[in-house]
Amino acid sequence: MRLKGRVATVTGSAQGMGEAIARAFIREGAAVIISDVNEEGAQRVADDIIRQGGRAYAIRIDVTKSEDAERLAQCAIDIFGGLDIHVNNAGISMTRLFVETERADLERILQVNLVGAFICAQAAVRRMLPRGFGRIINIASLSGQRGGVGRAAYGVSKAGLELLTKVMSVELAASGITINNIAPGAIATEMATQQHDQATRDAYHYLIPQRRYGRPEEIADAAVFLSSEEARHICGHTLNVDGGFQTAGLMFTFGSSKAPVPPAL
Repeated sequence: MRLKGRVATVTGSAQGMGEAIARAFIREGAAVIISDVNEEGAQRVADDIIRQGGRAYAIRIDVTKSEDAERLAQCAIDIFGGLDIHVNNAGISMTRLFVETERADLERILQVNLVGAFICAQAAVRRMLPRGFGRIINIASLSGQRGGVGRAAYGVSKAGLELLTKVMSVELAASGITINNIAPGAIATEMATQQHDQATRDAYHYLIPQRRYGRPEEIADAAVFLSSEEARHICGHTLNVDGGFQTAGLMFTFGSSKAPVPPAL
Protein backbone atom coordinates (compact mmCIF):
# COMPACT_ATOMS: atom_id res chain seq x y z
CA MET A 1 0.00 0.00 0.00
CA ARG A 2 2.75 2.44 -0.96
CA LEU A 3 0.27 4.92 -2.45
CA LYS A 4 -2.41 4.74 0.24
CA GLY A 5 -4.49 7.91 0.30
CA ARG A 6 -3.03 9.29 -2.94
CA VAL A 7 -5.09 10.41 -5.91
CA ALA A 8 -3.82 9.84 -9.45
CA THR A 9 -4.80 10.70 -13.00
CA VAL A 10 -3.57 8.48 -15.84
CA THR A 11 -4.12 9.43 -19.47
CA GLY A 12 -4.66 6.76 -22.08
CA SER A 13 -5.68 4.28 -19.39
CA ALA A 14 -8.47 2.44 -21.20
CA GLN A 15 -5.99 -0.26 -22.27
CA GLY A 16 -2.34 -1.29 -22.49
CA MET A 17 0.30 0.30 -20.30
CA GLY A 18 -2.06 3.02 -19.07
CA GLU A 19 -4.55 0.47 -17.79
CA ALA A 20 -1.77 -1.54 -16.16
CA ILE A 21 -0.47 1.60 -14.42
CA ALA A 22 -3.94 2.52 -13.17
CA ARG A 23 -4.52 -0.98 -11.80
CA ALA A 24 -1.12 -1.00 -10.10
CA PHE A 25 -1.89 2.33 -8.43
CA ILE A 26 -5.20 0.92 -7.20
CA ARG A 27 -3.41 -2.15 -5.85
CA GLU A 28 -1.11 0.16 -3.89
CA GLY A 29 -4.00 2.09 -2.31
CA ALA A 30 -4.53 5.09 -4.61
CA ALA A 31 -7.75 6.38 -6.12
CA VAL A 32 -7.47 6.83 -9.88
CA ILE A 33 -9.18 8.87 -12.56
CA ILE A 34 -9.25 6.65 -15.66
CA SER A 35 -9.05 8.95 -18.67
CA ASP A 36 -9.00 8.20 -22.36
CA VAL A 37 -10.40 9.44 -25.66
CA ASN A 38 -12.12 6.03 -25.71
CA GLU A 39 -14.87 6.73 -23.18
CA GLU A 40 -16.38 3.25 -23.33
CA GLY A 41 -13.00 1.62 -22.66
CA ALA A 42 -12.27 3.98 -19.78
CA GLN A 43 -15.65 3.22 -18.21
CA ARG A 44 -15.05 -0.52 -18.59
CA VAL A 45 -11.76 -0.29 -16.69
CA ALA A 46 -13.24 1.93 -13.96
CA ASP A 47 -16.27 -0.33 -13.50
CA ASP A 48 -14.06 -3.40 -13.17
CA ILE A 49 -11.86 -1.69 -10.58
CA ILE A 50 -14.92 -0.60 -8.58
CA ARG A 51 -16.34 -4.14 -8.67
CA GLN A 52 -13.10 -5.32 -7.10
CA GLY A 53 -13.33 -2.75 -4.31
CA GLY A 54 -11.06 -0.03 -5.72
CA ARG A 55 -11.76 3.67 -6.08
CA ALA A 56 -11.90 4.78 -9.71
CA TYR A 57 -13.77 7.21 -11.92
CA ALA A 58 -13.86 7.33 -15.74
CA ILE A 59 -13.71 10.45 -17.87
CA ARG A 60 -13.33 11.03 -21.60
CA ILE A 61 -10.61 13.51 -22.50
CA ASP A 62 -8.71 14.53 -25.60
CA VAL A 63 -5.22 15.38 -24.34
CA THR A 64 -4.67 17.88 -27.16
CA LYS A 65 -7.43 20.15 -25.84
CA SER A 66 -6.51 22.57 -23.03
CA GLU A 67 -10.04 22.54 -21.63
CA ASP A 68 -9.94 18.74 -21.36
CA ALA A 69 -6.58 18.86 -19.58
CA GLU A 70 -8.02 21.28 -17.03
CA ARG A 71 -11.16 19.18 -16.68
CA LEU A 72 -9.12 16.05 -15.94
CA ALA A 73 -7.08 17.69 -13.18
CA GLN A 74 -10.15 19.30 -11.63
CA CYS A 75 -12.04 16.01 -11.79
CA ALA A 76 -9.52 14.43 -9.41
CA ILE A 77 -10.18 17.18 -6.89
CA ASP A 78 -13.95 17.17 -7.32
CA ILE A 79 -14.32 13.38 -7.10
CA PHE A 80 -11.55 12.33 -4.70
CA GLY A 81 -10.53 15.58 -2.98
CA GLY A 82 -7.05 16.12 -4.39
CA LEU A 83 -4.42 15.36 -7.00
CA ASP A 84 -1.06 13.84 -6.06
CA ILE A 85 0.11 11.90 -9.13
CA HIS A 86 -0.30 12.46 -12.84
CA VAL A 87 0.90 10.06 -15.53
CA ASN A 88 1.20 11.22 -19.15
CA ASN A 89 0.70 7.90 -20.89
CA ALA A 90 -1.58 8.78 -23.81
CA GLY A 91 0.26 8.50 -27.08
CA ILE A 92 0.02 7.51 -30.71
CA SER A 93 2.62 5.86 -32.90
CA MET A 94 3.54 5.51 -36.54
CA THR A 95 6.31 3.75 -38.45
CA ARG A 96 7.11 5.59 -41.68
CA LEU A 97 10.35 6.53 -43.40
CA PHE A 98 11.50 10.13 -42.95
CA VAL A 99 11.15 11.04 -46.63
CA GLU A 100 7.62 9.61 -46.70
CA THR A 101 6.36 11.24 -43.49
CA GLU A 102 3.79 13.92 -44.17
CA ARG A 103 3.77 17.16 -42.23
CA ALA A 104 0.26 16.27 -41.03
CA ASP A 105 1.62 13.01 -39.59
CA LEU A 106 4.35 14.82 -37.67
CA GLU A 107 1.99 17.47 -36.34
CA ARG A 108 -0.61 14.90 -35.24
CA ILE A 109 1.94 12.88 -33.29
CA LEU A 110 3.53 15.95 -31.72
CA GLN A 111 0.10 17.22 -30.66
CA VAL A 112 -0.77 14.04 -28.78
CA ASN A 113 2.60 12.85 -27.49
CA LEU A 114 4.28 16.16 -26.63
CA VAL A 115 1.77 19.01 -26.57
CA GLY A 116 -0.79 16.81 -24.83
CA ALA A 117 1.72 15.82 -22.15
CA PHE A 118 2.72 19.48 -21.73
CA ILE A 119 -0.79 20.83 -21.15
CA CYS A 120 -1.97 17.92 -18.99
CA ALA A 121 1.11 18.22 -16.76
CA GLN A 122 0.59 21.99 -16.55
CA ALA A 123 -2.98 21.55 -15.36
CA ALA A 124 -1.90 18.96 -12.79
CA VAL A 125 1.05 20.99 -11.49
CA ARG A 126 -1.08 24.10 -10.97
CA ARG A 127 -3.17 22.10 -8.53
CA MET A 128 -0.20 20.42 -6.87
CA LEU A 129 1.75 23.62 -6.15
CA PRO A 130 -0.49 24.91 -3.34
CA ARG A 131 -0.15 21.53 -1.58
CA GLY A 132 3.63 21.36 -1.91
CA PHE A 133 3.59 17.78 -3.17
CA GLY A 134 3.26 16.05 -6.51
CA ARG A 135 4.50 13.36 -8.82
CA ILE A 136 4.50 13.70 -12.62
CA ILE A 137 5.52 10.66 -14.65
CA ASN A 138 5.95 10.93 -18.42
CA ILE A 139 5.94 7.80 -20.53
CA ALA A 140 8.75 8.45 -22.98
CA SER A 141 10.32 5.78 -25.20
CA LEU A 142 13.54 4.16 -26.29
CA SER A 143 12.62 5.58 -29.70
CA GLY A 144 13.34 9.04 -28.30
CA GLN A 145 16.89 7.99 -27.43
CA ARG A 146 18.05 6.05 -30.48
CA GLY A 147 17.66 6.38 -34.22
CA GLY A 148 15.19 3.72 -35.28
CA VAL A 149 14.02 3.17 -38.85
CA GLY A 150 10.64 4.74 -39.44
CA ARG A 151 10.61 6.64 -36.13
CA ALA A 152 11.24 10.20 -37.27
CA ALA A 153 7.91 11.64 -36.07
CA TYR A 154 7.36 9.38 -33.07
CA GLY A 155 10.99 9.51 -31.95
CA VAL A 156 11.22 13.29 -31.98
CA SER A 157 8.00 13.55 -29.95
CA LYS A 158 9.46 11.30 -27.25
CA ALA A 159 12.89 12.98 -27.33
CA GLY A 160 11.10 16.26 -26.74
CA LEU A 161 9.26 14.73 -23.80
CA GLU A 162 12.55 13.72 -22.18
CA LEU A 163 13.87 17.28 -22.41
CA LEU A 164 10.58 18.72 -21.17
CA THR A 165 10.86 16.44 -18.13
CA LYS A 166 14.30 17.85 -17.31
CA VAL A 167 13.13 21.45 -17.57
CA MET A 168 10.04 20.79 -15.47
CA SER A 169 12.12 18.98 -12.87
CA VAL A 170 14.63 21.81 -12.51
CA GLU A 171 11.86 24.37 -12.12
CA LEU A 172 9.63 22.40 -9.75
CA ALA A 173 11.83 20.13 -7.61
CA ALA A 174 12.16 22.70 -4.81
CA SER A 175 8.35 22.94 -4.69
CA GLY A 176 7.97 19.31 -3.62
CA ILE A 177 7.00 18.10 -7.08
CA THR A 178 9.15 15.47 -8.78
CA ILE A 179 9.03 14.84 -12.52
CA ASN A 180 10.52 11.73 -14.08
CA ASN A 181 10.33 9.65 -17.26
CA ILE A 182 9.83 6.00 -17.90
CA ALA A 183 11.23 4.91 -21.26
CA PRO A 184 9.75 1.56 -22.32
CA GLY A 185 11.40 -0.58 -24.92
CA ALA A 186 9.33 -3.13 -26.81
CA ILE A 187 6.25 -3.89 -24.72
CA ALA A 188 3.73 -6.65 -25.45
CA THR A 189 0.65 -4.48 -25.71
CA GLU A 190 -2.33 -5.06 -27.97
CA MET A 191 -0.99 -2.30 -30.24
CA ALA A 192 2.38 -4.07 -30.58
CA THR A 193 0.64 -7.33 -31.37
CA GLN A 194 -1.27 -5.64 -34.19
CA GLN A 195 1.56 -3.47 -35.59
CA HIS A 196 4.70 -5.62 -35.25
CA ASP A 197 5.26 -8.10 -38.03
CA GLN A 198 7.56 -11.10 -37.69
CA ALA A 199 10.60 -9.18 -38.99
CA THR A 200 10.05 -6.50 -36.33
CA ARG A 201 9.69 -9.11 -33.59
CA ASP A 202 12.83 -10.90 -34.72
CA ALA A 203 14.77 -7.61 -34.71
CA TYR A 204 13.66 -6.79 -31.18
CA HIS A 205 14.45 -10.27 -29.89
CA TYR A 206 17.92 -10.01 -31.37
CA LEU A 207 18.64 -6.56 -29.90
CA ILE A 208 17.19 -7.01 -26.40
CA PRO A 209 19.57 -8.85 -24.03
CA GLN A 210 16.66 -10.45 -22.17
CA ARG A 211 15.44 -11.75 -25.55
CA ARG A 212 11.83 -10.86 -24.85
CA TYR A 213 9.29 -8.08 -24.97
CA GLY A 214 8.42 -6.40 -21.70
CA ARG A 215 4.99 -6.65 -20.10
CA PRO A 216 2.71 -3.69 -19.34
CA GLU A 217 2.83 -4.69 -15.66
CA GLU A 218 6.59 -4.10 -15.64
CA ILE A 219 6.05 -0.50 -16.74
CA ALA A 220 3.36 -0.18 -14.07
CA ASP A 221 5.73 -1.38 -11.34
CA ALA A 222 8.22 1.32 -12.34
CA ALA A 223 5.45 3.93 -12.21
CA VAL A 224 4.50 2.82 -8.69
CA PHE A 225 8.10 3.19 -7.57
CA LEU A 226 8.51 6.68 -9.06
CA SER A 227 5.21 7.73 -7.43
CA SER A 228 6.18 6.43 -4.01
CA GLU A 229 8.10 7.91 -1.10
CA GLU A 230 11.06 5.68 -2.00
CA ALA A 231 11.60 7.91 -5.07
CA ARG A 232 11.35 11.25 -3.24
CA HIS A 233 14.94 12.28 -4.14
CA ILE A 234 14.74 11.24 -7.82
CA CYS A 235 14.19 14.23 -10.09
CA GLY A 236 14.45 14.61 -13.87
CA HIS A 237 15.49 11.00 -14.36
CA THR A 238 14.66 8.69 -17.27
CA LEU A 239 14.17 5.11 -16.11
CA ASN A 240 14.56 2.72 -19.02
CA VAL A 241 12.43 -0.40 -18.69
CA ASP A 242 13.64 -2.17 -21.79
CA GLY A 243 15.30 -5.49 -20.95
CA GLY A 244 18.75 -3.96 -21.49
CA PHE A 245 18.08 -2.67 -25.01
CA GLN A 246 19.58 0.80 -24.42
CA THR A 247 22.63 -0.65 -22.68
CA ALA A 248 23.51 -3.30 -25.25
CA GLY A 249 26.40 -3.11 -27.66
CA LEU A 250 27.72 -5.96 -29.78
CA MET A 251 25.93 -9.19 -28.85
CA PHE A 252 26.71 -12.70 -29.98
CA THR A 253 26.71 -16.18 -28.48
CA PHE A 254 30.30 -16.67 -27.31
CA GLY A 255 31.76 -20.15 -27.54
CA SER A 256 28.71 -21.67 -29.17
CA SER A 257 26.98 -21.48 -32.49
CA LYS A 258 23.59 -22.07 -30.89
CA ALA A 259 21.67 -18.85 -30.33
CA PRO A 260 18.85 -18.64 -27.75
CA VAL A 261 15.36 -19.06 -29.10
CA PRO A 262 13.28 -15.95 -28.39
CA PRO A 263 9.85 -16.36 -26.78
CA ALA A 264 6.70 -15.41 -28.61
CA LEU A 265 5.47 -11.82 -28.34
